[in-house]
Amino acid sequence: MGFGRKVTIYLADGVPSGIRHVEIANWSGQAIACPRSRLNELHQWPEAQRPGVYFLLEKQTAETGDKAYIGESENVVNRLGQQDRKQDFWNEVIVFTSKDENLTKAHIKFLESRLAAISIEADRYKIENGNTPTESTLPRADKDSMEEFIQNLRIALGTLGHRVLEPVKAPTATVIDESPKLSQFEFSFSIRGLNARGQQTDDGFVLFEGSDISRKTSKSMPGKTAAIREKWIADGTIVPDGDRFRLTKDSVLSSSSYAAVLVAGTSRSGPQSWIDEHGRSLKSIEELLLDEA
Repeated sequence: MGFGRKVTIYLADGVPSGIRHVEIANWSGQAIACPRSRLNELHQWPEAQRPGVYFLLEKQTAETGDKAYIGESENVVNRLGQQDRKQDFWNEVIVFTSKDENLTKAHIKFLESRLAAISIEADRYKIENGNTPTESTLPRADKDSMEEFIQNLRIALGTLGHRVLEPVKAPTATVIDESPKLSQFEFSFSIRGLNARGQQTDDGFVLFEGSDISRKTSKSMPGKTAAIREKWIADGTIVPDGDRFRLTKDSVLSSSSYAAVLVAGTSRSGPQSWIDEHGRSLKSIEELLLDEA
């Protein structure tokens, strides 16, 4: 079971949309988030004038393909001035440096490579790096230290609203503990020979890769799900497979009902449609967990 972490966010201007400085208890690292419109102000922050890694980000919006670029520099704020002219898509940067002097060029090259690889595997954002950066050679102890740095970086990045490093699918448990979470259950939905699997997570409902999507749709299909369906057809998230479509990657939707509607091609109740391996509906498990709380 995980344990709690104390995260401190300092709002430099007293507003959540301005420059924010993030620290985690017992972590030597730090994060600075800055809107592109305030980039010139980062020169006033010594924390940004150190070796580190940075994420250029397109702020997240529901069910759209967001973008990110991951870079490194021995003086991050100077490099960002160059990126401002080279990259057009981003509207926010998040910088990660160390409070001490222990991050070397080899360390930040290692971090850049690992973060790019993790982001590509997570497949939440389109990563704008042309290639995965080469991973620098580090002693075993230093590699472990950087992996620990990444774990805290992941928390800080997510706290700032960007889950670039988080896999879409949550880990499921083979044995449910005494305080089970809804994300520990997997569900299936079958209708007219179409079969799909999914999972309720903190982000929404994840429809698993390989799930069937109906080729036919009815007038009762809500407009938003119809728009998502058309987008998925256009970007290759679903592809033709005989008399149906097939989902090519794990994909997050706002609700279980949206997922059920996309699979069936008609209006459906997600909480009633999705069933676990014991024949219990998503709705009944939600109620069970609430009763046991």
